[in-house]
Amino acid sequence: MELAAQASVNINDAILWLGLTQTQGLGNLALVQLLKTFATPESIYAANHAALTQVVASDVATRLLAGPDIARIQPSLDWLSIESNYLVTLADEAYPNFLLEISNPPPVLFCKGNLALLNTSCIALVGSRSSTPQGDKNAEDFAKALSEQGFTVVSGMALGIDGAAHRGALRGTGATIAVVGTGLDIVYPSKHRDLAHEIVKKGLMISEFAIGTPSKPQNFPRRNRIISGLSLGCLVVEANVQSGSLITARLAAEQGREVFAIPGSIHSPVAKGCHLLIKQGAKLVDSTHDIIEELGFASHHTPVKIAAVDDDVLLTAMGYDAVSLDALVAILGLNSEVITSELLLLELDGKITKIAGGKYQRLG
Repeated sequence: MELAAQASVNINDAILWLGLTQTQGLGNLALVQLLKTFATPESIYAANHAALTQVVASDVATRLLAGPDIARIQPSLDWLSIESNYLVTLADEAYPNFLLEISNPPPVLFCKGNLALLNTSCIALVGSRSSTPQGDKNAEDFAKALSEQGFTVVSGMALGIDGAAHRGALRGTGATIAVVGTGLDIVYPSKHRDLAHEIVKKGLMISEFAIGTPSKPQNFPRRNRIISGLSLGCLVVEANVQSGSLITARLAAEQGREVFAIPGSIHSPVAKGCHLLIKQGAKLVDSTHDIIEELGFASHHTPVKIAAVDDDVLLTAMGYDAVSLDALVAILGLNSEVITSELLLLELDGKITKIAGGKYQRLG
């Protein structure tokens, strides 16, 4: 897409861009087509009805001829008057280069925090809202390690894996971007209010939705294309087969991004989505090294493997079939000494038994 670059969006430009994005009946794709046809918002508003109707419907053209609806965009203008709140448009130098590559880039991004993160090396990390404790730990550990290896971790600030991903990235030396499905004046879910404040201080929050936009179910699948579009690759930690995370993974594949998935127990519902992705060609990962290697990044850091296991996690990983020590090492990503020690404790507690062939069987 060829649009004139500009250093920043002033108030007059903001009025024009917001007026376009909040014109009733004018969707993103039609707006992008208008920009391709007329080059600038000023030229769109200066065009006559006949010219506009070559691209949009007659009623939309009539609304554009009336100019920006100031009352409609006033909440967004008020929000932009606050320090550290920004509007980044398709014509802005700060606009993410990777988003320009996708089929339907958002014409504007409302941003709060560090704008420089928009054009850093990003990786998406997503997963189930109903995550397991081990899944949360895996997400947090991987995010921290990826952050320390130079990546900006991108996620959607949902409960479960998303929240763990943001927390892990903030613990590392890098940063995180939260792509939300509401206006940036709303924190959703409300449980993440403190997390949102921390992200604004050390990272960036972005949304394509106007200020005042509430939480709506249809907004979250829509924002997923931005999560994947910003990123070099997408790591799915836990997901059931109906998870929105699989939508993000599919979008990532369609956008030419790498897709990674962490495997789990065949009996776990939140592992089935990851297993499906692996069957479809996603790269199975149990270490950050797998991601670094696939993306061609050089790293001087020690790869982080899935770590820390308690009895419940180990029992879940075992399932109810006979399983070998090597299989458990592969599933959990821990060294054999750690797992052997836990297996011995479970055997002494009468929860498992060792059977022929050196395998272990869960009891009860």
